[in-house]
Amino acid sequence: MIGSLSPARRARDLTGVAGATVDLVVVGGGVTGAGVALDAASRGVSVVLLERADLAAGTSRWSSKLVHGGLRYLAHGEIGLARESARERAVLLGTTAPHLVRPLPFLVPDAAGRDVTALAELGGRLGDAVRFSVPGGRGSLPPARRVTASDVGRLTPAVRPGRGGVVFWDGQLVDDARLVVTLARTAAAYGVRIVTGATVTAVDGADVHVTTDDGPLVVRAGAVVNAAGVWAQRLAPRIRLVPSRGSHLLVPGVRLGSPSAALTVPLPGSRSRYVFALPQPDGLVHLGLTDEPVEGPVPDDDAAPSDAEVRQLLDTVNQVLAEPLTRADVVGAYAGYRPLVLPESAGAGPGDSTADLSRKHLLLWDGPVLTVVGGKLTTYRAMAEQAVDAVVARLGRGSARSATARLPLVGAAPRIALDRVPAPARLVARYGTEAPLVEALGPALVTAGRPETLGELRFAVRHEGARTVADLLDRRTRIGLVPADRERAVAVAEQVLAEES
Repeated sequence: MIGSLSPARRARDLTGVAGATVDLVVVGGGVTGAGVALDAASRGVSVVLLERADLAAGTSRWSSKLVHGGLRYLAHGEIGLARESARERAVLLGTTAPHLVRPLPFLVPDAAGRDVTALAELGGRLGDAVRFSVPGGRGSLPPARRVTASDVGRLTPAVRPGRGGVVFWDGQLVDDARLVVTLARTAAAYGVRIVTGATVTAVDGADVHVTTDDGPLVVRAGAVVNAAGVWAQRLAPRIRLVPSRGSHLLVPGVRLGSPSAALTVPLPGSRSRYVFALPQPDGLVHLGLTDEPVEGPVPDDDAAPSDAEVRQLLDTVNQVLAEPLTRADVVGAYAGYRPLVLPESAGAGPGDSTADLSRKHLLLWDGPVLTVVGGKLTTYRAMAEQAVDAVVARLGRGSARSATARLPLVGAAPRIALDRVPAPARLVARYGTEAPLVEALGPALVTAGRPETLGELRFAVRHEGARTVADLLDRRTRIGLVPADRERAVAVAEQVLAEES
């Protein structure tokens, strides 16, 4: 199995890491850390990745699961950031992970106001122009266009009938946590030693001090990349972060007429912030996204939406619905922290709103530690490339050029090949060419009313580094997003862990 993160491999990696000397230690097992580890290893750099909890345990699994081209950046005049986002979206759609990313239409209905859709149409066409300007972008998505009232009813049946709208296109991840796990497995195939349950407590010169489930250890490294996201200040206190919280609500898709497009409604009084009703492959719709400042130190525990955020999301989307949603329709909710970087030129605080802070990332050396923080999930590969460029220059070894823009992840294949994989389409969308292996491990459902199978849980333990019930239900699958479903699945997950570990 390519890049298998089996229990036996973790035991070997843990033993091999203790007292080892390597070129690079990466701290953090989110999308940025996994991307850095893969980029470095693919250049011939020896790498250890250390994660305090589990792969995708932090911010990376709480995104809107979009691979977007940066329309909002255009509204803020950040053309370079929009081009970078469009380029990286094309890489993911075309080469890196076509099995995990699909084109998704976004509908802005006239029911939100013709001035709103006029602006959306202009933004969509500007986005198309940016997409045409980057390699691989021209044919990656359909163009923006106006649509009729019947199109609106077909794409988003819950919208008040009788009016048209505007459709533009972007990319959607089947699951953000799956992208992280797939990156980590690909990195493992290039020789990266990955140890989860490993907390870096200090970096003292070349010595990286680590606490693990099995006791403390020390790794010697030529360089350290701090990719701990909103927790990066624990290793880099000079970094000025202004974390914000983004929240989502989950509602059954049937409550919105099982839409095939993402309904897009502007926040009252804003021309650049929207609430999205994002249809998911599991039949749910995710309503997001808020942007609320977080005061004080960021806790280790998962964030939760506030009552005010729940009201804001429901009230905004209800502006265009024929039958309003209520709190009784909400079957789950989640929130995550964004590691926004406060510019050096700023004062002591973030100003009017965290929503106005740039999504640009920051690279900053502090002794042997390079912190990479900020940015967006979409641009993880570009962030990783720049970070490893800096590491290679410091180490004086490793290839000077990244190859990850041309490197398919585990399970990836051209769309024509994915369409021929002999397995259910849902598994192909999550596992790509490995879907038949997952199906063979057991097609029975984990719990009634959910699409996840026992084979997915078994595959997660055998090959994806899952060690706990939370790993299985909250990250390798996303059953845990709906608390009632999670409760029913716990016993099955415990049984699989007992059998496979």
